[in-house]
Amino acid sequence: MITVLDRFLKYVSFDTQSVEDMENIPSCDKQFALGKELLKEMLEMGIEDARIDEHCYVYGSIPANVEGVPALGFIAHMDTAPDAPGANVKPRIVEKYDGGDIQLNENTVLSPKDFKELKNYVGQDIIVTDGTTLLGADDKAGVAEIMTLAYTLINNPEIKHGKILIAFTPDEEVGRGADMFDVKGFGADVAYTVDGGAIGEVEYENFNAASAVVKINGREIHPGDAKGVMVNSIHVGQEFDAMLPAAQRPEYTDGYEGFFHLLEIKGETASTTLTYIIRDHSMAEFEKKKELMRNACEFMNKKYGENTVELTLKDSYYNMTEKIEPHMYLINIAREAMKENGYEPVTKPIRGGTDGARLSFMGLPCPNLCAGGHNFHGRFEYVPVNSLFGIADILLTITKKFAELKK
Repeated sequence: MITVLDRFLKYVSFDTQSVEDMENIPSCDKQFALGKELLKEMLEMGIEDARIDEHCYVYGSIPANVEGVPALGFIAHMDTAPDAPGANVKPRIVEKYDGGDIQLNENTVLSPKDFKELKNYVGQDIIVTDGTTLLGADDKAGVAEIMTLAYTLINNPEIKHGKILIAFTPDEEVGRGADMFDVKGFGADVAYTVDGGAIGEVEYENFNAASAVVKINGREIHPGDAKGVMVNSIHVGQEFDAMLPAAQRPEYTDGYEGFFHLLEIKGETASTTLTYIIRDHSMAEFEKKKELMRNACEFMNKKYGENTVELTLKDSYYNMTEKIEPHMYLINIAREAMKENGYEPVTKPIRGGTDGARLSFMGLPCPNLCAGGHNFHGRFEYVPVNSLFGIADILLTITKKFAELKK
């Protein structure tokens, strides 16, 4: 029997790192390699309608053996983040972790001094990287757990369940995982993304999110003749950034606190571009942050001349809580399933977003469940083996509980 661990170790061998600022979906064709492998496995296990579309979305369903209950979806993303190298992943299992430092390679140490949650897994087997790449538990752990659920249901027909829909998406890590998702064709009444962190997490609050591009148009001239004439766009950009509250940067915020995050500055005297992301759980505070940027832009143009600063704001996604609150049974069922499997449920705001946030606004209520990993998007990523098995069990328990519901 292929276990959830076997699946996970197989899936992380695929390089599926998505690419920023690409128009196409998927952002890179290499995501198709894993998509086609999942399609093959789904067909082999007996998911007759398994399919992959031209945008690398993989879909399939398991027919109900109990009628009159909601059609339930489980969703995970196949891509990994562009923040750290994602090719040639070499996972290693640290057996019976002793609570000390884990030497990933000659120069890289995973230490509980830096990552305190490691202490929660003393005595357990932990999958780590070799310190040169990310691991890919975000979200190949979720993929492996959902595939394990599907295999379990198909090979144990005595387990009662409604219709189960599964989907795997590309490009979640670059904010486009829901762009081409076929909600109607998917056919679920409600769903869960399996894309969270430590086992026990169930989440239904996330950031409202926007991007901001600030273009500074300067005036270049020979520095010997610059007095009263030159407008150095780099300095204007620095001044613009200084108008945003320093206390509202990500390195100084937590919990429900939002932030302005300066991602990149590119420039020279004549032209400079600053790229930001804006985040806040509160829609009112989110709008205030955008208004502050508009006001800063207006002030700078009054100071330096019209059209010196050009601001482009674009909303990315919104807090799903308003779409989930009418369906709080989704959260209650998940919490009950976790308790029944011996895990204490934890609900906290997501300081980010998921495919589920956007899908909830597309008509598919979709809170987020744990996938089990830690330290996503970097070389210090790890996932406890027990968490992989435990979450697969939680998904099965949720499925059984849905079989007891009535539409």
